Order: sequence, then structure tokens, then C-alpha cells
Amino acid sequence: MTELTAFVQEHLNDDVTRLILDRSRWQGIDIELAAACIESRKKLKNKVQEWYANPELVFPIRLSAEQCSSTPTGHYKAEIAARIADKDDFRIADLTGGLGVDSWFFSKKASEVLYNEMQIKLCQAAKHNFASLNCHNIQISNEIASAETIDGILSPFKPDIVYLDPARRSESGKKVFLIEECTPDILVLKDKLFSNCRHILLKLSPMADISMVCSRLGSSCREVHVIATGGECKELLVWMDKEWNDEYSISAVELPAAYPSSYPGIFTFRMSEEKAGNSELYVPMPQEGAFLFEPGKALMKSGCFNLICKTMGVRKIGRSTHFYITEDYQQAQRLKEFGKIYNILTCSPLNKHVLKETGKLYPHSEVTARNIPMDTDTLRKKIGATSGDDAHIFGLKSDHQGNILLVTEPL
Repeated sequence: MTELTAFVQEHLNDDVTRLILDRSRWQGIDIELAAACIESRKKLKNKVQEWYANPELVFPIRLSAEQCSSTPTGHYKAEIAARIADKDDFRIADLTGGLGVDSWFFSKKASEVLYNEMQIKLCQAAKHNFASLNCHNIQISNEIASAETIDGILSPFKPDIVYLDPARRSESGKKVFLIEECTPDILVLKDKLFSNCRHILLKLSPMADISMVCSRLGSSCREVHVIATGGECKELLVWMDKEWNDEYSISAVELPAAYPSSYPGIFTFRMSEEKAGNSELYVPMPQEGAFLFEPGKALMKSGCFNLICKTMGVRKIGRSTHFYITEDYQQAQRLKEFGKIYNILTCSPLNKHVLKETGKLYPHSEVTARNIPMDTDTLRKKIGATSGDDAHIFGLKSDHQGNILLVTEPL
């Protein structure tokens, strides 16, 4: 263990501001680098446990640890890359290497990985970290990815796939969401990239609009993966295929925390199927003993609201109320892969009397309001409930019954 990494381990729980102020106490230690490593390790603890557990690794830039992939999303992207390549000895070029987490996951599936990063500090750290992780099939490149440099970066390597995770911050540090505002600009680089390989794998902000992104990227969009984990939509992953000229598919992916040891919930569809889906399968007043399905973040982001009824055997509460009902226990268990399931205890019209009585019976409950003329905080106050595990109370709009109040418990 080096002097720096030993210092980081010793002071892992210290206040980094105090360490920087007291830098004179530790001659020979780069305190700024040590502080960056300490703060980065804290961010990596629940994101990439394998890296957090290795005391030899160094992390010179805090933002890179904040923005890097997690273990579930990293594994998933590596599996997608292997499927795209459709061979064991494929080569993938990561043009926006950053901390190197994605390159490291790709290296577990690919025969060779090219890690390219324009910041020299990150390149130096990546070279050290990959060696410490006993990973020897990654080449290091320190270039700015631009239309002028792409051929020089990629031609010697001859990749099967190019991967990019464009920076989603402006020069001033402000977050950006349009693909042309990200760095590098994939719209400018696309043709150059396709002249070097057939496949591009693009990671984008979960806030990006899917239809707008695919419209801007063009007919080469083959698959869009909406990836969620830990109850949050984490990223969009777009597979662009130079030889593709058909409708793209959308996969809503709910990654479990234990992934890849357990299989993720994946729901794949095309928007033409969603538009043709039956949106009239609305349920009348939900009954006690039925199950309420709240789609996860990936399904909600994907825009698949009608097709769920046909393919999952559920009925919708209302046209614009994206909650669903099933009476089938086994079906409810299967749906847990894609969101949350609640057992319905009572269902009543939403009025003052019902709100008052519900508050008396379930004073310590979680509350959710959707598509009714009040927000969640207002509904909670009208019920008089504080947070607790008595029940989960939903105020929802039903196309058949108007505004209703469901008292449920998690299945």
C-alpha cells in the first residue's frame, strides 16, 4: 500500500475540509488528491463495492465518482455489448473513459477494450487502477474525441463497438439534457464513428426524451434501454446499428440490487404496439382483496401505458392514471419484477367523510396522490396521517368512479 492510499484508509471517515485546512501536518501527502479519494470512496461504497473494497485504487476527480456507473448498470451494459458483438473476441472502444468503471465492466466480456479520456489525471489513475484490479486487456488513450481525432483514435484499434457517455454538463457546470449540448456531440461524430465500426452504444441522461433522441439520431437507432435500479431511473442506453433501418424497440429494465445474481425484470416493446394497445381496459371500482400495481420508474419512463394491460393481464384505473389492477395472486407476484404491488384493503369514493374515517383507522400511513385535484401533501393533511407502516393510502382518479381512495398494504 502506498503512503497516499494508507493515508486515505486511515482518514476515510474524517472531515475532508479539516484535512485540507491542516495540510501542513502531513508533509509529503498530496492532501487535495487524498481528499478527492476519500470523498470518491464514500460515493463508490454503495455504487461499485468491488472498487471501494480495493484500498489501492485512487480517484483524482470527485465528479467522476459521482457520475460513474453502478455495479448493476455496469454489468448490464457489458452484457448488452456482448450480445451486440455476438462473438467472444470482440473489441470495444470507450471514448469517454472517465473513472474507468464502464471500461472495467466491458473488459470482463470483451477481448480488448480501448479506454480513452481527455483528462490526463483520469488516464493516469485508470492505468494504475486497472493494474491494481489485475485487469490487463485495457489500452489507455489520452485524446479529445472530436471529428478531427476519431480516425486516429479508432483506426489502429479496429473496434466492433464504440461506447460513449457524453458529459452532461456545460463549461459553466450547468446540467444539460439535449444530445447536441453534451460533450462530445454525437450528432457531429456519428458519421465518423460509423466509418470505423458498425455499432455505437450511447449512454444518455434518464431525463432525455426518447422519441426526440431517436428522431435526432436517425434510423440507425435499433434499441433503447431505460435502466432503473434502486427505485430510480438511472440512464438511457441507445444501440445504434449502421445497417439498421426499421422501428426501434424500447426495453424497460428494472435491475435488482443483487444483479447479476438475479435476473432483471425486462419489458420490451415497440411504440407502434403501444399505440395499438387497448386503452379501454379500465377497471370499475377496485375490490377488496385485489392487487394494485404501481409500475416502476423504467416502465413509466418508457411510455408503455396501454400495452401493459394486454401483455400483463391487468386493467387500468383510468386513461391518465397509470396504476393497474389484477385479481390474480400469481400474476401479482410476477409483476413485482416491474414495480410495486399492494394488496387492496378498502376502496371508497374520495370525500370528506371517507378521509376522516381513514385517518382514524390508519393514522400512521404512507400517502400518494395521483391525477386528483390535490397533491400528496394536501391529501396527507386532509387524512391526518403521519408516515408509518399502518398502510399505504392512494388517492387516484378512476374513469368509472371519479376520485377514489384506496387503502393498501405492500404485498
